[in-house]
Order: sequence, then C-alpha cells, then structure tokens
Amino acid sequence: MSYQDIISVGLWVFWVMWALALLLIVTWGLSILFGAPFLPTLKPERLRAMDLLDLKPGQVFVDLGSGDGVMLVLAAERGLKAVGYEINPFLWFYSWLRTRRYGRRVKVKMTSYWPVDLSDADGIFVFLITHRMKHLDRILTKAAKAKGKKLKVVSNAFQIPGRKPLKKSGAMFLYEY
Repeated sequence: MSYQDIISVGLWVFWVMWALALLLIVTWGLSILFGAPFLPTLKPERLRAMDLLDLKPGQVFVDLGSGDGVMLVLAAERGLKAVGYEINPFLWFYSWLRTRRYGRRVKVKMTSYWPVDLSDADGIFVFLITHRMKHLDRILTKAAKAKGKKLKVVSNAFQIPGRKPLKKSGAMFLYEY
C-alpha cells in the first residue's frame, strides 16, 4: 500500500466519522423536538411499570419512544403483543435487533407515535417530558374513546397534567382512560 493510498483511506475514514457524528446529532435533536431524549428505564422501574399495567397474556402493550427495546422484551416475556415506536434510527435498529427472537409478538416501528392510532392498545408505557404531556393526554383520550373500553397508561417520572393517577409506585404513575 502506498503512502497516497494510506492518506486516501484516512480521509475516507475521517469523512465517514464526521458524517456519523452529524447523523447522531441530528437524530438526537429530532428526538428532543418530537418527544424526549433517550434515557433508559432502570430495571426496578421497568418491573413496577409492567406490574402497574397488569396486562394479561395476549393483550397489546405499546411503548411510546421504545428506545433500546427493553420494555418490549419484558412485555414479550410476559406473553404480551408488543409494539414500540422509536424515531431515532440508531435506537430503532438496536431495538429491532434485540426483539427479533420474539417474532411476530414484537413490532418496532421507526416513526413518531404522535399520529398513530393507539386504539388497539390495552396498556401504554411512556417516558416523556413535561411540556409534551398535555398533547399526549389528548391523544390518549381520543384512543380510549375509539377503543370503547378502558386504556391503562403508565408514565415514568412525569405526571399527566389535570389527571390524578390511580396509583403511584416509585417513579411510575398509573392512569386509566
């Protein structure tokens, strides 16, 4: 390999690294703009969330902003059908890889959850931020009306304004629509 070849490869690696860094910054910015940045839910809190939802095998669990897919895995292990929505392509891909072994029981969709129809959900988990909770409340109210029966929602760390939680366990708040 000549000196020029080494420089050429080095420049190629440099520009690829810059492009990846820029892509990471853009995807992180999009997640802030449309929802919340990725913060993993701690294991004890994950278990509390699932226990609060108290879903039965075969019911539909939805994770709004599914991040690394850990809640989807937990739902699948409990016999639930799980659907995750993730806008960050890196997290979506990681989550998709992580949940492949559960086959059709888990779907990970790379899209914003704001426009989706949530009326099929029996239980929803969300780790959002304060200024988005009112908008989420309107969407959940609409989904519950379309469903025609109660919809359970667990919010990690942030309360839904104007709603009183049915239960609180650790940082988890259970709501029913």
